[in-house]
Amino acid sequence: MTDRDLLVRLVFGSMAAQTVRAAVRLRIVELIGDTPRPAADVANDAGAEPQPMTRLLRALAGLGLLREHSFGTFAVAPAGALLDPARPGSLTSFVRMFTEPEITRAWEHLDDSVRTGDVAFDAVFGTDFFTHLARRPELSAEFNAAMSQATEEAAAVLPRAFDFGRFGTVTDVGGGDGTLLAAVLAAFPGLKGVVLDTADGLAQAPGTLRRHGLADRCSLVAGDFFHSVPKGSDLYLVKSILHDWPDDRAVTILRHCRAALPSGGRVLILEPVLPEAVGADGDASTYLSDLNMLVNVGGRERTRRDFEDLCRAAGLALLSVTPLPEAEPFSLLEAAAAD
Repeated sequence: MTDRDLLVRLVFGSMAAQTVRAAVRLRIVELIGDTPRPAADVANDAGAEPQPMTRLLRALAGLGLLREHSFGTFAVAPAGALLDPARPGSLTSFVRMFTEPEITRAWEHLDDSVRTGDVAFDAVFGTDFFTHLARRPELSAEFNAAMSQATEEAAAVLPRAFDFGRFGTVTDVGGGDGTLLAAVLAAFPGLKGVVLDTADGLAQAPGTLRRHGLADRCSLVAGDFFHSVPKGSDLYLVKSILHDWPDDRAVTILRHCRAALPSGGRVLILEPVLPEAVGADGDASTYLSDLNMLVNVGGRERTRRDFEDLCRAAGLALLSVTPLPEAEPFSLLEAAAAD
């Protein structure tokens, strides 16, 4: 790929995202199903015109989500199967959420956020992201579903990556619908759990616990981790929470975990860890996530040194950082009370 090709592909990136969004909204993968189908048939079922549908399907094939099986006939590629909400590992809610205009609009003001350090979302919508979510129940439910889908890969890996068996009770701080904790509890039958989140964040959690048969081993606590976290656990799990917030607020969350921590307890942080410098093979998605934190919520992705600083300020010592190759870009950071 030439330098020119690279730049053109990057500029077309937003168009590719909207193409995927259209595929989800039109239920393209569901309509094609498991066997190749002519574009005209897909168009008919979608209530669309045949020629524009063919153009959309060819663009999706060019993106690697479909295959043009024969002229004008399309089949679903493995990556495209993730756009079917009925299939395991589906990312349909994730796609809807991160192509939602209320997410992408603030990106139009990235340069302003870079100049000022201010959160563009707040200026565009007149309030912060999470308050906006609370006012929009449908969007909040979509966000919860997107976070659940984004967590499934880590949930499959985490129980094998850490010895939860030496603990009695784990609290998932900001644990949403309980997807992550359910995977841990299923793998460690002697463990009990608590999911802490806002009432909106916990809305789908009872269903998750029932599906996994864990309602009797896991309690749900509606609360605010900026105020406190429930006492009584010897392990506090914090996944994809700290990066939503600037340093002072991230320290507040960790400080509350430290205050609740018994002797021998641990805080387990699950987040991407940026290298000190971007390598030639660096994953751009983590750096784009960093900018998303800047424009939409005011948080940031962090290096190991950054996490050490957060932990130190919260009265914790960072003991280890373990990359999770099967759940890239996440790493597992274990912290304990500082001496």
